[in-house]
This record gives sequence, C-alpha cells and structure tokens, in this order.
Amino acid sequence: MSKILSTLLITLLGVVYVKGYDIVKSRLREHLPQFYLIMAAVRIVLIATMIALVIIFTEDKAEARQFVLYTLIIYGLMMVTTLALRH
Repeated sequence: MSKILSTLLITLLGVVYVKGYDIVKSRLREHLPQFYLIMAAVRIVLIATMIALVIIFTEDKAEARQFVLYTLIIYGLMMVTTLALRH
C-alpha cells in the first residue's frame, strides 16, 4: 500500500511541476528559476517526510529499506521525465 501511495504522490508532484512550469512560463517567464527552486524544496521536503514516516512506523526494516529504494528510484525517474519534458 505504501508503494502505491508513494507512486501517486510522486506522480502528483510531477504533474504539478509540469503544469506549474507552463503557467509560470506563459505569465511570468522571469520567475522560472524561483519556481524551480521552490518546487525542488517542496519535492524534497515531501519525499523526505514520507520516507521518514515509513521508516519510523514500519516494524519490518527490510520492507522499509525496499520502500526507500523504490521511492528514490521512482523520484529519480520523475525528475528525469519532467526535466526532459520541460527543458
């Protein structure tokens, strides 16, 4: 269940980034660097919080390690995909 929620959160973050990038680019092009930095901070905080909560509340440490690895791989794929779509 946690992997499904992780995938949904990361997908949502990717969609928000792509749509937000389009809006900022069309209206306030000079603010793109600030938008990117804000979104990067939001993504890092949300993903780190999710990982920390799973590590804290999961009793099976092997499962927690698998979740962290899975989440980081999916996060990396999302970053590559969103950067390829918008840069």
